Amino acid sequence: MATKEPLWTRDFILDTLVNFLIYIVYYMLVVIIASEAIHSLNASLSEAGLAAGIFILGTLLARLTAGRSIELFGRKKMLYAGLVFYLVTTVLYLFVNSLSVMYVVRFLNGIGYGVTSTATSTIIAGCIPLSRKGEGINYYALSMSLAAAIGPLIGMAMQQVVSFHYIIGFNVAVLIICCVSSVILHVEEVQLTAEHLAEIKKFTIDNFIEPRVYGISLVAFFVGVCYSGVLGFLATYSQELNLLAAGTLFFAVYAGIVTLARPVAGVLFDRRGEDFVTYPTFVCLAIGLLILSVTTQSWQLLLAGVFVGLGYGTFMSNGQAICVKLTPPHRIGVAVSTYFVALDLGLGVGPYLLGFAKPSFGFTGIYFSTGIAALLCGVLYYLIYVRPRDRKAALAAAQGEGGSHRLR
Repeated sequence: MATKEPLWTRDFILDTLVNFLIYIVYYMLVVIIASEAIHSLNASLSEAGLAAGIFILGTLLARLTAGRSIELFGRKKMLYAGLVFYLVTTVLYLFVNSLSVMYVVRFLNGIGYGVTSTATSTIIAGCIPLSRKGEGINYYALSMSLAAAIGPLIGMAMQQVVSFHYIIGFNVAVLIICCVSSVILHVEEVQLTAEHLAEIKKFTIDNFIEPRVYGISLVAFFVGVCYSGVLGFLATYSQELNLLAAGTLFFAVYAGIVTLARPVAGVLFDRRGEDFVTYPTFVCLAIGLLILSVTTQSWQLLLAGVFVGLGYGTFMSNGQAICVKLTPPHRIGVAVSTYFVALDLGLGVGPYLLGFAKPSFGFTGIYFSTGIAALLCGVLYYLIYVRPRDRKAALAAAQGEGGSHRLR
C-alpha cells in the first residue's frame, strides 16, 4: 500500500494560520462596519453598504497587480509587504471621524488585505503534495471559512460590550501575530525560466487575469453576490427580527458545519472530481438563503446557517482547487488572484446593490431573490465551465485516437 505524502508540515500549518488570522480581521470588520457607519457617522443603509463594499475595491486593485508581482518579486517579499500595509491601515481606523475618511481607510485597508491574502493563497500551493491538492486546499480554505464564521461572531459579540476602538486594538494585535509568524515561514519560491520571466514581465492583460480560470471565476462572482447579503446585512436583519443572539450564533453554526464538511469535500474532490462536490453547493446555498427569507424564529435562522455553510463555505474552497488544477505552477499566483478578484468583487458590489433594493423589497425579498440566483449559478457553472471543459476533453480524446490510427 502506497504511503501518503505528508500534508501537515510546519509551513502548511503556519501559512494556514496566517491566512486564518488575516481573514479574521477582514470578517470582524466587514460585519460591523455598516452598523458602525450608521450609528457613529449617521450613514444611510446604502452609504453603510458602500463603507462595507469599498474595501473590496481596494482588494480588487491589489489582487489584479499582486498575482503577477508575487512571482516576479518573490512570494515571501510580497507577504511581508502586504502584512505591514494591512497592519498600518488597520491602525488608521482609530482616526476615522467622517464617512469620507472611512471610505479612504477602508479602500487602503482593502489593498493590504488583497496583497496579503493573495500571497498566502499562492504560497500554500507549494506546501501541498500534488497527489493531495484537493484535500490540502480544502483544509487550507477551512481557515477562510472558519474565519468567515468566527470573525463575525467575535466582531458582533465585541460590538455589544466594547467600543469600536477596542475592536481595532484587538485586530492590530492579531496582525502583529501574523507578522511574527511570517518571519519563520519557509516559502518555496518558483524558479522562473528565462522564458517564463520574459512572459511575466510583459504588460499584457493575461499577466493580470488568468484566461484558464475565466469560467469558474465568473461563477464565483455571482456566488459572492448571493452571499454578500448574509455578510453585509445579517446583523441588521437579526436586529430587525429581534433575533440578535441567534444572528450572532449563525456564524458559529456556519463554522461548525464547514469544519465538518471541508475535509470530506476535499477527499471527494480528489476521488470523484469537482462536479461531484460543486453542484450540491449551489443547492445548499439556495436553501439557506430561502430559509432566511422566511425566518421568524431562532431555529430557522440557525438552520439557514447550516445550509449557507454547506453552500458558500464549500464552494469557495472548491473554486480555488479548480484554479490550481487548471494552471501550471508559474501561473498559480495569477490564477488565484483572478479567482478571488471575481469572488471579492461579488462580495463588494453585493451589499451596495442589495442596499438599494431594501426599501422596495425588504430583507425577505433580498434573500428570496439571492436564493433563486444561487440556483441559477449552478446552471451558469454548467454552461461556462463544465460544458466547455467536456468538449475540450472530447476533442483531445478524438485527436488522440486519430493520431493512434495514423500510427497504425
